[in-house]
Amino acid sequence: MKTKAAVLYGANQPFELVELDLEGPRAGEVLIKYTAAGLCHSDLHLTDGDLVPRFPCVGGHEGAGIIEDVGPGVTKVKPGDHVVCSFIPNCGTCRYCSTGRQNLCDMGATILDGFMPDGSFRFSANGTDYGAMCMLGTFSERATISQHSVVKVDDWLPLETAVLVGCGVPTGWATANYAGGVRAGDTAIIYGIGGIGINAVQGAAHAGAKHVVAVDPVQFKLDTALKLGATHAFQSAEEAAAKVEELTWGQGADQALVTVGIVEEAVVSAAFDAIGKGGTVVITGLANPEKLTVHVSGGAMTLFEKTIKGTLFGSANPQYDIVRLLRLYDAGQLKLDELVTNKYTLEQVNQGYQDLRDGKNIRGVIVHDS
Repeated sequence: MKTKAAVLYGANQPFELVELDLEGPRAGEVLIKYTAAGLCHSDLHLTDGDLVPRFPCVGGHEGAGIIEDVGPGVTKVKPGDHVVCSFIPNCGTCRYCSTGRQNLCDMGATILDGFMPDGSFRFSANGTDYGAMCMLGTFSERATISQHSVVKVDDWLPLETAVLVGCGVPTGWATANYAGGVRAGDTAIIYGIGGIGINAVQGAAHAGAKHVVAVDPVQFKLDTALKLGATHAFQSAEEAAAKVEELTWGQGADQALVTVGIVEEAVVSAAFDAIGKGGTVVITGLANPEKLTVHVSGGAMTLFEKTIKGTLFGSANPQYDIVRLLRLYDAGQLKLDELVTNKYTLEQVNQGYQDLRDGKNIRGVIVHDS
């Protein structure tokens, strides 16, 4: 079959809309018709060259849609099921899945290569294979993906909203609750209030933090953070640190959550300095893997028992936490509708990402034609 898709042919190039051939599902695979795709900053890492996938690549790793067909041996879903895609596939049986760490599933090792678990491709054109971002390619009308990349969700939920829990929402929420271990009465600082940071704010507030301090240079994002659980908001790390010093009587923050779009040494150092004894810095944002961005005093780490840790997907488990968060949303205990600043057509994908760069969006969502 044919499908329209937004494709990257190389770094520092815009997405191009092309028509591709799509092969149907083989064993263990499903055909999905996407209804919505999230405009997450991770795709910008591909265009900016911070992460290097195999080109050409169909963009998009946040997706929600309806299963249209399944291949032999598929047991997780059936045609007609509503699903949210997990940008990290989870097999359920590898060392990491079987010990409750689905976010580190061995199947996720090749998500930037864009091929299926068996090493083959489902998108092609004129004899050229096209990869799919995170084995999903949600910037396509349809895709053939692994059953290990989908999570069945309640069919009464709006997929245009549910799409957000494929990456940004659980990554941020779990950064606070799981990786950060925020507890009732804690003081947490969140650096960067984008699609992940705003949900770290929600997660910290949900955990019962006494002080949730948001840091971002964009006032619109700070205003949104204050509506969704932040107790204080500042445009600079220096202002935030001074306020935390005051709020905690000099003890410092319990957690500093780094959720900026591109992690730099300065923000990591600011986070490290802002936490007190026994505090934790969690680095969720990305940077070029070859760039060294953590330079702190080993002596201070030892003497004050400070911790710096990284987290992928907030250390959440996709099969459990995607459903869990949607049910919190359904119960009115998690805000999702309020996160969507603008909606776009697939043809507007480059405009959507420009709006993200310009700080105009908390979250942008592509709505595919029905």
